[in-house]
Formats: sequence, C-alpha cells, structure tokens
Amino acid sequence: MALKGILAWLCLVAAVFPCSHQDDVQTKNCSSHLLEELSDDLKMAAACNTMSRWTPQQRATLLLYMRNLTEMLHTQHLRECQGGEPVNCPQPEVPKNGGLVCTTVANRRFCKALCNHGYDFAFLRKSRVFDECSAATGYKWRSQYVGGNTLAVCNEATLQVAGAKSAYFPEDEDCLTTKGQEKKNDIVLQFEKELKNHDGVDGAVESPCLLCG
Repeated sequence: MALKGILAWLCLVAAVFPCSHQDDVQTKNCSSHLLEELSDDLKMAAACNTMSRWTPQQRATLLLYMRNLTEMLHTQHLRECQGGEPVNCPQPEVPKNGGLVCTTVANRRFCKALCNHGYDFAFLRKSRVFDECSAATGYKWRSQYVGGNTLAVCNEATLQVAGAKSAYFPEDEDCLTTKGQEKKNDIVLQFEKELKNHDGVDGAVESPCLLCG
C-alpha cells in the first residue's frame, strides 16, 4: 500500500496518535479526504496480484490493522440507533448474517429483523414482521426469545421460508451492501409502510436506522 494509506491506517488505529493533535501532514491524512483515500488504497490492495509476494509479517500486520479498524467501525455503526425513543428500551441485538431496521412511532420502538440471502430465521415469523418495545411491554422487547434483547437469529439455509418476503436482503445485496449503496431508505420506507398497515400503530415515524450484523 502507498505511504499515505499506511499513515491513514495508523491515524485511525493507533490510539497513541489522536488525529486532533498531529502536525499538518497527519491532520491532512485525518481530514475528510481520509475515507476516499483509504477506500482507494483498499481497492488497490484487494486487486493486487502480487499479494502472495508479501511476507507473512506484512500480511499479519495488515490483517491486524484491518481487524482493529473493523472493530472500531462496527462499534460506531452500532451507536447509530442510540437515542431513539423511548430511551428506556435496551438496544436490541443485531442478528449476525442479517440486519435490523428500527423506528419509533408514538413513543413505541419497533424493530424488524432481516436475513441476508442464504440465511433464514430460526423460528417461523411470517406474521411477525417486527418486534416492539414500549411502556405497554414494560420497556422490554416483545420477542420470540424470552428474557433478552435477541429479536431474531439468521441461520444458514438453502431456502428462505420462515419470514415475510420483505424480511430478506436480495441475493446480490447483503445488509452492508444495501447500506453502502445508499439503499437504506428503501428498507426504511418498506418498514414504514408495514407499520402503517398494522392495526394499532398510528403516528409520525421518528429516528429510523438500519444496523448490520
């Protein structure tokens, strides 16, 4: 990878070098251009046909940087749903190999689980499009999994038959792909439509978000 790419990695990953306390060169690498530069470097590395020539130490170092950055990004990613009313509701677990779209209507928090292609729900939930947390539920998630914040589990499966048709990401679009291609609004709008068609749910939609496992 280019030197600027390595500096960008270090700027993000090394906690001993906070971006806000560096000289002009390091500040530039931590600016709003970092994402574009880092994306270009990652694309270059992924397309590199000389990767086999890297030493084991070089590959291990890059894997370490990627692991640390992935953990940091995922932590920030999971915070995107925080702040939705009611605040008494705990953060639900995002299903691995899927995603969770959430929104608030009339101080009631609703979340809908989705599975990636090739995965299906552990329990039948065709008529259970979403789960709720509100004063009526004692600010606990009314889920098929009693006593916790797990709303759904996506297991590897050849057929997807347990959930509603809208509860699966397309074959060529898993949750992250959908979110990365700015198609989140399609998922949110579909969920809003399902909520409006459900008896007893009426009001303005607030704090929508999409999280990926």
